[in-house]
Amino acid sequence: MDAQTSSSPQNRTNLSGAPEQFVILPPEIRNGRLSISEYQRIARTTDKLPDGGLELTILGLFGEVGSLMSAFKKLQRDRATFKRYSATIHEELGDTLWYFSTLATRAQLDLPTIAQQAFRGLEDWERVKPEHSSVGFADLQARNGEPVSEESFSIQVLTLAGCVGDLLNDFKSGTFQRNRDELSAHMVETFRALVAAANSADVDMSAAALGNLKKTFSRWPAETTYPSRFDAAMPKNERFPARLEFYIAEETAGEKQYVIQKCNQIIIGDRLTVNKMERDDYRFHDVFHLAFAVHLGWSPVLRALLHLKRKCDPEIDENQDGARAILIEEGVATFIFGRGLECELFENVDHVDYDLLKSIQDFVRGYEVAWCALWQWEKAIMDGFSIFRQLVDKRKGYVLADFENHTISFREGSDE
Repeated sequence: MDAQTSSSPQNRTNLSGAPEQFVILPPEIRNGRLSISEYQRIARTTDKLPDGGLELTILGLFGEVGSLMSAFKKLQRDRATFKRYSATIHEELGDTLWYFSTLATRAQLDLPTIAQQAFRGLEDWERVKPEHSSVGFADLQARNGEPVSEESFSIQVLTLAGCVGDLLNDFKSGTFQRNRDELSAHMVETFRALVAAANSADVDMSAAALGNLKKTFSRWPAETTYPSRFDAAMPKNERFPARLEFYIAEETAGEKQYVIQKCNQIIIGDRLTVNKMERDDYRFHDVFHLAFAVHLGWSPVLRALLHLKRKCDPEIDENQDGARAILIEEGVATFIFGRGLECELFENVDHVDYDLLKSIQDFVRGYEVAWCALWQWEKAIMDGFSIFRQLVDKRKGYVLADFENHTISFREGSDE
């Protein structure tokens, strides 16, 4: 059983008033601050790229700089509708820094040394602080009256792209295999351009680094500790119970097939049909609502079906358990299912792509489930599809949802 915590989204909000994600960060990060050395050490533990060489990190670095340029292009093209420009630039700069740090680590280069040499001349090139333990991004990012404007950012990002392009070209030509110092020189130039781009966008690199780590540990936590449930403080008759068993089965009436769902021998919800020309068995999709409730502690749909709406708090009842929240959840389930159809129902895979998780995160912004980490969504999706595939194969059976231990399982059987 995974450990529980007493934290709750009701008392953890960001400046916009929306709940922050429940993310456990390494203890080295104190009050949201960390040195460049600490950042490289922590980022090293989050390297999940399959190849231990340099190629993927260099390509990743090149791709993130491309994303910065793409965001700037969108601003010019869609200025009236691209309202998340600042947040996007902040995130992409954090991602760029992660790939840069990972490249340095894989090349056995010290990031604080690179960072300091980026702002030194020949006369003091080797005069770096011993062990670099206290050097922070703020120490290297003095604005010095540098302009903060779209034009200056465009120039600096193009410079950064040129540096990374040169690095990629020399890597492909095999230069670094013959001269490691050549790679170090490229890294120094690239870091200098990265800091200049951050300055021109008025982005605090320390904040961008922290944001990147929060996103990374939201997806790949050091330990999977579930936050306290959203209904933990509610009366017993308004909380999900410790566990429930559901019977889900395909039935036939004449030439029409439909799915029924029972809980405690009582049919809940409507009979579900395909409602689509192509046969895709979506009528078994209620297992996704069960998986959401198990791993996220969230399912307005299931609360409505089981009469567990939190009516003791009128605001929560209306805004978190009401009709609009139900529509949001159904929309998420439909979106996830559509992606699953493209990926063979996620069979024989152990994770989902980040773009899917990010899209879901955007979709549920403003609702309590935004508090949940990306790894919780991934577990819900993977377990939901696992149960779905078994139901499609057997056409009927029992689904045990253990809300206390955060597990969901399938057992073949008939209700007859």
